[in-house]
Amino acid sequence: MKRHSELKTRVNALMTITLLALIAASVAPAVAQSGYPDRPVRLIVPFPAGSATDIVSRLLAQKFSARLGQQFVVENRPGASGNLGVDIIAKSAPDGYTIGLITASTHGVAPALGAKLPYDTIKDFKPISMIGAAPYVLVLYPGIPAKNIPELVALAKTKPGQLNYGSAGLASLAHLAAALFASEAGIDLTHVPYKSSAQSSIDIITGRLDMQFATVGPTLENIRDGKLRALATTGTNRVSSLPDVPTMMESGVKGYDVALWIAYVTPAGTPDAIVAKLNREMRAILSDSELVETLRKQGFEPEAGPSEAVTKRIVSENDRWRDLVAKTGIKTQ
Repeated sequence: MKRHSELKTRVNALMTITLLALIAASVAPAVAQSGYPDRPVRLIVPFPAGSATDIVSRLLAQKFSARLGQQFVVENRPGASGNLGVDIIAKSAPDGYTIGLITASTHGVAPALGAKLPYDTIKDFKPISMIGAAPYVLVLYPGIPAKNIPELVALAKTKPGQLNYGSAGLASLAHLAAALFASEAGIDLTHVPYKSSAQSSIDIITGRLDMQFATVGPTLENIRDGKLRALATTGTNRVSSLPDVPTMMESGVKGYDVALWIAYVTPAGTPDAIVAKLNREMRAILSDSELVETLRKQGFEPEAGPSEAVTKRIVSENDRWRDLVAKTGIKTQ
């Protein structure tokens, strides 16, 4: 009896120790997450310093730092059209101390082109929140006799293949935006790829190019000075800095919605509590009227929302661009 009693006592002790260990294991992460962040957080931007996405990220990093009491340090990792930096995000520790920027190009266009990416755009990431979207503005060389989209479509139909447009390169988002417009409008335009949008912007002002889907921020001054004619913007709503310019849909191109959207993500496996906290902070930051105005000057319309919205955007963009690529045969080279 004595031995049986001792054995029972030992078993109960072991069960108690095991139970306490399990409780400690479950509580420790929760305690750690409740104190997040307790050290600096790196923010990977897969594009060069000085780019629009970099400028936006630095503005947001300052806000995150002020609100959460830890430094959010921007780390530029450009290369391979953004894929190098995105791969770093995917392969980082899922502890909330590496977050990163993704765009319509890295997660919407690249997979649709059949590119062999070193990561899965859905499975390898856990979204935090959309940041915003920067619609393009379709601008013409003022010598082109078209004052609106219907007039441009009518003109292009009388000159199939004779009107041209520039972009920052083959299969860039601006290229796809123009190709989608031509496909939806039933017209034939000639694509002239450039190594950068800076050179194409010069050529359209001098008349070497007829038109371009341009980013709003850097193009505003030339539009206001009359060096370029703005026909339409490409988002669902009018751009606040170009209130008199209609959208493509308002101009008769049904369902047309193209924008360089940007979002923050973490590596897959990051605790839900950390992601939820970052999402709440993002919503609060993007409700700041001063910051909203600054983002709009950069051409971005803020779009804070649930993390699930990022995944839905990626999936819908993949489907749309795959359909366009299949229809037009667009390739990266």
